[in-house]
Amino acid sequence: MGHYRSFADFWPFYLREHSKPRTRAFHYAGTSLVVLIAAAAAASGNYWLLIAMPIAGYAFAWGSHAAIERNRPATFKYPLWSLLADFKMWWLWLTGRIGRELRAAGVRPEAD
Repeated sequence: MGHYRSFADFWPFYLREHSKPRTRAFHYAGTSLVVLIAAAAAASGNYWLLIAMPIAGYAFAWGSHAAIERNRPATFKYPLWSLLADFKMWWLWLTGRIGRELRAAGVRPEAD
């Protein structure tokens, strides 16, 4: 893992660390769950639900790195950029634009 001075430099590295479609799928599931938990907390007024957000997000993400990608999550060295990149990757996937980003980073999108 190199030393990145900007998010723009970090982003291609982040995508390469998520080269397998199943790893990305687990990240999409975890991030979607985080968004749903936040919406449920806001809608219900039960803000105790927010405690579940990092558990839900990181369980999916870290589990996929251990079991599928077989690498160390970038979260440990770049926590803020990794969080931002999770949401950026998720949004690009939702809007159908992740393939172009993956190709630019040297990753074959395959299932995306």
